[in-house]
Amino acid sequence: MSGTIVKRTPFFKILIANRGEIALRIMRSARRLGYGIVAVYSDADRDALHVLEADQAVRIGEALPAQSYLKIDAIIAAAKASGAGAVHPGYGFLAENEDFAQACRDAGLVFIGPSPQAILAMGNKAGAKDIMQKAGVPCVPGYQGADQSDAAMLAEAKAIGFPVMIKAVAGGGGRGMRLVADAAAFPDALRSARSEAQGAFGDPTVILERAIVDPRHVEIQVFGDRYGNAVHLGERDCSVQRRHQKLIEEAPSPAVTPELRARMGAVAVQAVKAIGYEGAGTLEFLLDRADNFYFMEMNTRLQVEHPVTEAITGLDLVELQLRVARGEPLGVRQEDISFSGHAIEVRLCSEDAGHEFMPQSGTMARWQMPEGIRVEHALQSGSEIPPFYDSMIAKVISHGATRDEARGKLICALEQVTAFGVTTNQGFLIDCLRHPVFARGEATTAFIGNNRDVLLAPRPDRGSDLALAALLLYVTHPDAPPWQRGRSLAATFPLGLRIDLGHGVQEIEIVRERDGSYVAARNGDRFSFAIDELNQDSIRFHHDGVMEQARFLRDGDRLYILHRGVTLTARDLTLAPPESATAAGGDGKVRAAMNGRVVAVLVKPGDKVAAGQPVMTLEAMKMEHVHTAGVAGTVSSIDVAEGEQVTTGKIVVEIEVAA
Repeated sequence: MSGTIVKRTPFFKILIANRGEIALRIMRSARRLGYGIVAVYSDADRDALHVLEADQAVRIGEALPAQSYLKIDAIIAAAKASGAGAVHPGYGFLAENEDFAQACRDAGLVFIGPSPQAILAMGNKAGAKDIMQKAGVPCVPGYQGADQSDAAMLAEAKAIGFPVMIKAVAGGGGRGMRLVADAAAFPDALRSARSEAQGAFGDPTVILERAIVDPRHVEIQVFGDRYGNAVHLGERDCSVQRRHQKLIEEAPSPAVTPELRARMGAVAVQAVKAIGYEGAGTLEFLLDRADNFYFMEMNTRLQVEHPVTEAITGLDLVELQLRVARGEPLGVRQEDISFSGHAIEVRLCSEDAGHEFMPQSGTMARWQMPEGIRVEHALQSGSEIPPFYDSMIAKVISHGATRDEARGKLICALEQVTAFGVTTNQGFLIDCLRHPVFARGEATTAFIGNNRDVLLAPRPDRGSDLALAALLLYVTHPDAPPWQRGRSLAATFPLGLRIDLGHGVQEIEIVRERDGSYVAARNGDRFSFAIDELNQDSIRFHHDGVMEQARFLRDGDRLYILHRGVTLTARDLTLAPPESATAAGGDGKVRAAMNGRVVAVLVKPGDKVAAGQPVMTLEAMKMEHVHTAGVAGTVSSIDVAEGEQVTTGKIVVEIEVAA
């Protein structure tokens, strides 16, 4: 790099065109380098942490992404109004939009990322595959033609051979992606993929690829500068996915040898040098069991999972982005890059893994993250999780000398996560990390699908969960006699409770004995507890000769409990009237399962429907969710319109039950 003429582009204030944890992550490095920070926000994010932490903040529109975070003109105007000289797009939203990058340049703003030409060339899946094929890089067979008609797409899918993947050209993160097993399922999958791609990226164009069976998803992190220098920072294994979205990422990959890393890295560096790529980027590959790798796509931005690369290289990738954007040479050569230990990241999402990973929104009543480990998040107790954006609410990252050490640290950290008020995938992530296939480093993209029954199996200790919930509901009830250590003057009469832990109402009796202990009894089973300490939000007790602890939060008739690394939500239904089966649609009324936007009405009044038939599609947290008829009958009423925003429980379709 000696003799290089440095072409600096100074800027002193950065507008972050994103939200949530990535906005805070960018702030951290930018502030350390002395930059001022401007945040942007939608109406749903007015009180969000990234807004409160910024030096300045500008409203850019309403809650839906298309009305705020995807509005190029509003973001450019915000940068001008605040005096920002540069824009960092983060990931998602407009991060891979060449029009946005060009608009920044046209407005005299530094876009912290690659050139519009590079984004157009590599950010578009079809264009990137064409470039790779011409460069001799192995690619998955597929179709990326201009004819996007339904008939042409079906014909091409048949020519490729099922199963095929449908992929949105304009983005990633699993949005606009569908795995299709046969020709019969293709039309519905194509419509859904296009709709989701339009909503997430503003572009419904898709490509087709042959589905590679049970591969690993391995990606190479690259960096380039404006002087023609480029390096790779090793690989990440992102094979553990649900709905084609990553849940667990690690570096290095358990399947990649030093020789394979060198080959994949050389291909990646050659590709970015060929297009004069500047900034951070990631080339994604499918790796089969014979160590053959196939290029899938390039993400022309920072990745969600960049912290695992930072952990094993010691580099700050956001700092590198900022230095490259202001015109500095990379300052690091390939031979300077070394890897230390192993890192694993999990994505903590507001979703219900036990119900098809249904996204969840609402108020996070209590939020407390573990200490001694890296956590990226933008929440605090009382934060609202809106239904309009991605369901990921935090990333937890561990680093150890070995993979087993990193895995153990991560499990321990997840067991300490307190997330009360909105259902998360906390327990599911722990079960994934503990699973023998993952522990052996053998997980492929089929991991969750192949092990779904085990990963989502009911907890074996439901009885003790119910007993602990009954104990806490009893001792925290406003009318309960105050707990005191030691013997009681008299035993209490048994109190019958009706409790729902999310899998049906259960009846249980609880009584305080003369010796001060408590007994919860159900169907002949007896669970005895001796309370050692009871605080406002925690309890220490003895059960079966073992001292244990739990955290909890009482909120009316709801009780949230963190016990043995699992968060439980209990409802006290003792005084509530018996509930009917209406929630399941047994009364002929289909109710919205989450807050979301109606993107497709699949039936019309007068249609005959069968039980389980799709009738409505809602979009929540950038993913589509099909709602089905709970009974067979005739559609009597459609109570919503396409584009309408609905709340959880709203009746969307009514069906007159067949006689």
